[in-house]
Amino acid sequence: MGKLADAVDSLLEASVVGSFTRLGSAARRSLDHWDAADDSTLPSLEGRVIVITGASSGLGLATASALAARGATIEMVARNADKAENARLAIVRKFPRARLQVRQGDTGHLTDMRRVADALLAAHAGIDVLIHNAGALDDVRSESPEGIETTVASQVVGPFVLGARLLPALERQAHATGRSSRIVWVASGGMYSEPLDVGRLEMPSSGYDGTVAYARAKRAQVTLTELMAERLAPRTIVVQAMHPGWADTPGVARSLPTFRTVMGPLLRTAEDGADTLVWLASDDGAPLAKSGLFWLDRRPRSLHRLGRTLKSDTEGERRDLVKWLEDKSGERW
Repeated sequence: MGKLADAVDSLLEASVVGSFTRLGSAARRSLDHWDAADDSTLPSLEGRVIVITGASSGLGLATASALAARGATIEMVARNADKAENARLAIVRKFPRARLQVRQGDTGHLTDMRRVADALLAAHAGIDVLIHNAGALDDVRSESPEGIETTVASQVVGPFVLGARLLPALERQAHATGRSSRIVWVASGGMYSEPLDVGRLEMPSSGYDGTVAYARAKRAQVTLTELMAERLAPRTIVVQAMHPGWADTPGVARSLPTFRTVMGPLLRTAEDGADTLVWLASDDGAPLAKSGLFWLDRRPRSLHRLGRTLKSDTEGERRDLVKWLEDKSGERW
């Protein structure tokens, strides 16, 4: 990466709109010399097992398709089994040798995540990659069967349960292959607007704002990435987070129709938004070199843009997040 690329990248990042839209990915692809559509530098994934939540549409579907095309065995975890099966068949029609399996499960239901984890452990001695991608932005507050606000349940607590249950398989695979296994969180640039505040993670019904709830959950995901990276390093498991920029996905069309209309042609495609996710899950170079980072367009990014979010990110608040998660989930690291 040269000085010109670094300078342009910094200008794009400062502009936000230039960084998060397709303008940013196109400029960085050209300057850093990578091609989202056909990246010959990525290795064959034959023999690798990759678990993806929310794999039936949008970023998850684009990621499943790209990784299956390179030979990985894909476990598609999805709330709607019929929709996921249709997605699986579409990938197989495009790539006849693709190996994909659907596992029905709602990441917001802790019982589902335990059941899915048990099935995955029974099917595979080892797992190479776990991708936490599932999650939606909802305007109306609801709760999981366990009584946890749905946004936090589906994007923080449920993934925590699934990850905790799959740690032995991730560790076994790392030891068997001599290559670090990976956990990748799909976060959002929206997390820049919210501080880490465990006491406010679950928004009450009064004054509920789905966009704020979503941003708080994404902030928690990125903090967890750092905490898990430190704790799992001795087990040869790398943990990364990324955000896709502003991509035109079914989730955005459903949850943010006005935003989608205004941004229109500047939005990234699902494939463009998924590029860094595919790269983090498959490249054996930079993604494995340092754990606990937050990525956009194949470059690590700052965790804070505002002083108030940096100020809130204390050791005490981080300890509270882990304790809250362990209490809510019943799982321990």
